[in-house]
Amino acid sequence: MANQANRGSLQTNQGSSSPFAAIRITEFKNLMLGRFVFIMALRMMSTLVGWWVYELTRDPFAIGLIGLSEVIPAVSMALYAGHVIDLSEKKKLILKGVFFYFCCASALLFFSSGFIKGHLSNHWISVCIYGVIFCSGITRSFTGPTFSVLLGYVVPKEHLQNATTWSQGTWLTASVTGHAVGGFLIAAFGNTGALITICSLIVLAFILLTQLKEQKALLPASEKRTWESVKEGLRFVFRTKEVLGAMTLDLFAVLFGGAVAMVPVYAKDILKVGPQGFGWLNAASDIGSICIVVLLTISPFQKKQGRTLFFAVAGMNWASSKVVLQQN
Repeated sequence: MANQANRGSLQTNQGSSSPFAAIRITEFKNLMLGRFVFIMALRMMSTLVGWWVYELTRDPFAIGLIGLSEVIPAVSMALYAGHVIDLSEKKKLILKGVFFYFCCASALLFFSSGFIKGHLSNHWISVCIYGVIFCSGITRSFTGPTFSVLLGYVVPKEHLQNATTWSQGTWLTASVTGHAVGGFLIAAFGNTGALITICSLIVLAFILLTQLKEQKALLPASEKRTWESVKEGLRFVFRTKEVLGAMTLDLFAVLFGGAVAMVPVYAKDILKVGPQGFGWLNAASDIGSICIVVLLTISPFQKKQGRTLFFAVAGMNWASSKVVLQQN
């Protein structure tokens, strides 16, 4: 009996250490397939919007307004979104988010049509695009965290680290593919053709995500009020120094990482590489991220992770600032 128990324990440990342990779980596989297609479509859409707005305005400041239009609602709704996610059934919430993204992509498709071009000036088309991106920012505050929460529901605890690695790899691969393919689609079919493809991919993602099982709410709806839940989350963040430090570093990384918004200017006016080159320039940072994920998977840091993270963020901020300040 003891030998059988030892053999069973050994098999379990081998299964947990397998690089394909998480991907063998059908529910996780469906989640990753749906997420891959969805993120690829969103990256294609962000590539297209940056290029499109710069074509309409020829103003670098107008590109910065795209990010501002998205980040204001995303950050403003973040705390409330966390509360709603805790109280909501996860599958239904993620499907609602994907549907609203489809509505945003469909609105962009309408604004790219010949009818709109004939009736609105470039200025007003740009304003309409900002309005759509603002709505997508609200949706983003719910969908992004829900995808992360779903990992803990569909994967057993012993496979969670492996699942996180697969999830990061899936996200980055989808991001690279979306940026690059987005540029090629703009060159081959124009904005309207690219948006038709994006809408089709979002529909495909919706279909794939319907295969997920329902995941019940974490808390009963009547257990906590909204403001009490928000205050508890804030207390946890400020009480847990590791979380606060990581979030602060991430804040500066995102702040300086916004320099990539200038990529359309470099692609169109400085490097003159067209939409295909623009797509690859957008994908370059994600390709670098994939290389680091592979490196960390093979040889993870065992100590001084905080110091390493600090220097990594500092190096990225320095490189981003150099790109922005670079003269033609």
